Amino acid sequence: MFDTADRKERFILVAVDKAGDPETEASLSLDELDELVKTAGGESVGRVCQKREKPHPSLYVGKGKLEEIKELAKRENADGIVCDDELSNARRRAMSEFLNVKIMDRTLVILDIFAKRAETAEGKAQVELAQLKYNYSRLEGGGAAMSRLGGGIGTRGPGEKKLETDRRLMKERILDLDAELADMAARRGVMRKQREKSGIPVISLVGYTNAGKSTLMNALSGAGVAAEDKLFATLGATTREIKTKNGCLALLTDTVGFIRKLPHSLIKAFHATLEEVTLSDALVHVVDAQSQDMDRRMEVVYDTLEGLSCLSKPIITVFNKCDGLVEKPFSQDALARSTVCASALTGEGMDDLSDAIELILRETRTRAMFFIPFSDGNAVAAVYKSCDIISEESDENGWSFDVYCDAAAKGALKKYMRYAR
Repeated sequence: MFDTADRKERFILVAVDKAGDPETEASLSLDELDELVKTAGGESVGRVCQKREKPHPSLYVGKGKLEEIKELAKRENADGIVCDDELSNARRRAMSEFLNVKIMDRTLVILDIFAKRAETAEGKAQVELAQLKYNYSRLEGGGAAMSRLGGGIGTRGPGEKKLETDRRLMKERILDLDAELADMAARRGVMRKQREKSGIPVISLVGYTNAGKSTLMNALSGAGVAAEDKLFATLGATTREIKTKNGCLALLTDTVGFIRKLPHSLIKAFHATLEEVTLSDALVHVVDAQSQDMDRRMEVVYDTLEGLSCLSKPIITVFNKCDGLVEKPFSQDALARSTVCASALTGEGMDDLSDAIELILRETRTRAMFFIPFSDGNAVAAVYKSCDIISEESDENGWSFDVYCDAAAKGALKKYMRYAR
């Protein structure tokens, strides 16, 4: 009998615990790095954390700690090292020469996960762009093979070095992907304008990765999007129509999750996807209430939203996964318009969330009364399509509608308006 199961790569996790820096607290930071490695398909077999004011300039950790890591890697038969911070090319090369194993950093693991998760053409292009930008500055010569001059019959001069050729090809591919993503963004812009014409407000789900955004999306819309207990299960933006219990319509968009130390190259590559957040009318911030690091994760989300200039939008904070908690986390969130304790999995708190969404939607619309004669069927259809109807009745002359409407509907139906407030 032979074991044909794929062997998982084994890694030692390494972090620098900077004095006074809560982001690199050993237990929480390495726990998350452990989850990232598992999601990427590897397994962690050891952890090393060195307390220093800042990483070692050339080796990330001190030489003595590196000797300890070398012994641990040998004892655990580890395939490589994963560092919790992004490594420069010089650091990675120096560590590789010292340890003689594969050296990775948090950014490379995240890029690996995104590459596996990408399914749409846009998602694959975004990930490839991020990988190329990450690798471009880290491309290095490999002895004679990379430094040999190109050239020959029909060429002038010595030609290009292999390293220069690779850099040129990478740069050309980066330009091609930028243009390709710009075209995709333009097509999405056309679709967005069509949605805007409908007058239906847009709400975006935002939050830390694996907080339950996709599960909440399914609970509110019945969308049936893939929801897994994994980091970065969702990469693309998915939009579905939802209706509150009192009949208010909105478009709900599920977006890529955030994480601490999210690579800048990824933020730039996924700018088109994150644009859905910047153009939404309101945000629903989904928080994993069972996380030991809940407050810090909320800070990471708000820091990212601030970078996207989205903090001025109305925010509803949903403390999700409350079904497994004895004490509900009625945490104060100064940036949120309202907070809700809920469980997207069991349905607990969904009515409260519906009420909170409806309250914000009402604020973006005007309450008006229209009287439309039976002869203008198009106007009646416009009311049903673009207004939230509170009540309606008819007499021998036509229909009376008490509604909430946006500026576009208000202007289109102006001649039938009895009052607005």
